[in-house]
Amino acid sequence: MRRLPDDLRRSLAKPLPGLTAQLRMAPDPRTWPEDGASLRPAAALLLLYPNAGEWHVPLTVRGSALRQHTGQVSLPGGRLDHPDESVEQAALREAEEEVGVARKTVEIIGRLTPVPIAVSGYLLHPVIGVAQQRPAFSIAAPEVERLIELPVARLMERDAVGSERRVRPVPPHVVQVIPYFDVGGARIWGATAMVLAEFAALLDRIEP
Repeated sequence: MRRLPDDLRRSLAKPLPGLTAQLRMAPDPRTWPEDGASLRPAAALLLLYPNAGEWHVPLTVRGSALRQHTGQVSLPGGRLDHPDESVEQAALREAEEEVGVARKTVEIIGRLTPVPIAVSGYLLHPVIGVAQQRPAFSIAAPEVERLIELPVARLMERDAVGSERRVRPVPPHVVQVIPYFDVGGARIWGATAMVLAEFAALLDRIEP
């Protein structure tokens, strides 16, 4: 079990799975931002930590009082606070603010491919970190409704992926096929699912 961070470092040193892996969990048809240069930078922390003999990743259910993406399952994250803040600093800050992960306990081991989010106008930069023990989580209500602890192994199970049809909530109001990861009855879709799909592709190329 302890080998996974080292294996991931080696996998991250190779070309990333990128868009090919992300599209596995992208809505179809997917609406891409017309001008990617106009997107605002945001960061998210994909944190690996051990719990009960397995590696886990913390996810949040966004509070219903938020303006965007309410009720969705997300990685801890948000926009960069100022131009001098790095993606890694922002990811650690947001994880500390949202779910109480002390930034000094996290080792950053790399990044995944940025994901453009047309609905909110952000370019999401996923950052992978490792903690050597389960954090003492503390959720920031009402921004976070609850915490989900995702076993990493669940991403690799065949019955973890499903899909549904849904009308896009903003123009163009097209019917989309929405793939999702099913984790304990929670459905993870959108940008978070695309990040997790690329992460799963990294895991898949690690030799057993």
